[in-house]
Amino acid sequence: MSSQPKSRKQTGVRATQKAATGKAVLEAAREEFERVGFEAANLRAIAARAGVSAGTVLHHYGDKRELLHAALFDDLEETLRQALEGLGPGPLEKQLSELTRTVFGYYQRRPKLSRTLLKESLFADEPWAGKFTAQVGGVHGAIARLAQEAIARGELRPGVDGALFGAAYFSFFYFALISWVQGAHPAPVAMVERLIGQHLEGLRPISSPSPRRKER
Repeated sequence: MSSQPKSRKQTGVRATQKAATGKAVLEAAREEFERVGFEAANLRAIAARAGVSAGTVLHHYGDKRELLHAALFDDLEETLRQALEGLGPGPLEKQLSELTRTVFGYYQRRPKLSRTLLKESLFADEPWAGKFTAQVGGVHGAIARLAQEAIARGELRPGVDGALFGAAYFSFFYFALISWVQGAHPAPVAMVERLIGQHLEGLRPISSPSPRRKER
């Protein structure tokens, strides 16, 4: 009787330790990928930075590319969660600016890793391709809902397609991200904000013209 609770406790401790080790390895991987780039990084250096053996890294994540995908997905998932949860009430343009600034803040803190993230998230193999696609899909759905709420507030015309608006936001975002990664534009957030502002102008309710006074 007494051994069963003890066994469950030991299992819980091991699970906690495993999760902590996995988290430490992912953070070490991000730091090493940012420091030397993906190609130059090696598992021994990542393991040393995390304070574990190379075998432990392999046990948790398999190989370097699998580790890269896990590190990128985990970090971006947390960033997106915080970005969406941190959005205040409308107007829509302000909400999208907050979202853009939070996500780009993540990229700008780790510019080398951002280049790898862009390449790997867009062209990853399965199962990571599906995971990254679902991640983007979650944000797209959130933006579509924000657009519907803006319609209800009267900020956008009735009939505006929220899903299509979300796709437009991503086209602006990725254009700015690619431009920034390539060194072609130093202020990607401002670029997205201007593109969104211009796009929204065409989606706002059309004011009715003032009736003309009857000529005497």
